[in-house]
Amino acid sequence: MSLRNAYLIVFIILLVDQFSKIYIKTNFIYGESGQIDVTNWFKILLIENEGMAWGTVIPGIYGKLVLTVFRLVAVTGIGYWLWDSVERKHSSNYLIVAISLILAGAFGNIIDSVFYGVIFDDSFGHLATLFADQPYGTWFHGKVVDMLYFPLFEGFWPDWMPIFGGNHFKFFNAIFNIADMAISTGVGILLVFNKKAFHQQY
Repeated sequence: MSLRNAYLIVFIILLVDQFSKIYIKTNFIYGESGQIDVTNWFKILLIENEGMAWGTVIPGIYGKLVLTVFRLVAVTGIGYWLWDSVERKHSSNYLIVAISLILAGAFGNIIDSVFYGVIFDDSFGHLATLFADQPYGTWFHGKVVDMLYFPLFEGFWPDWMPIFGGNHFKFFNAIFNIADMAISTGVGILLVFNKKAFHQQY
């Protein structure tokens, strides 16, 4: 696969990711009050993630800044990995597609972290404004927009189970975005098609 086609994959995913985030951010109110039930098991629900996957946050005043800088360093490394894989000519298309997906997803969430804090106001109780006069944050302190929610089923753990017995559970409880899907798909390709991805074609 050519570098041009790899970049095309990255560009298309970034375009879809950012369009969906900006649309959701400017048309949905934060939290369940703005939720749309597409089906019983698929909902569109605007939340904002200040940290990493599953809402994990690095504590401290500079925690968010450290995370954003780490993401920038990581995406630079992934970008080099993609370029190197294409330039070596013998790399598998499985590998190039996987890296392209991971790069697009990582870059998509970095855009949120770097820019969203200075171009949006908040979404609490009202629709957010793009290029707001009073943005909610500062450079490198933006929140990642998530909206895809698939609560496939829910219920209660059996009483006889230790620790969790009797507690309510919901599967699948994570809320994510297109960028997250791209990263997960790329990693999935590397795991499922590992031998094909890393097979060197001479």
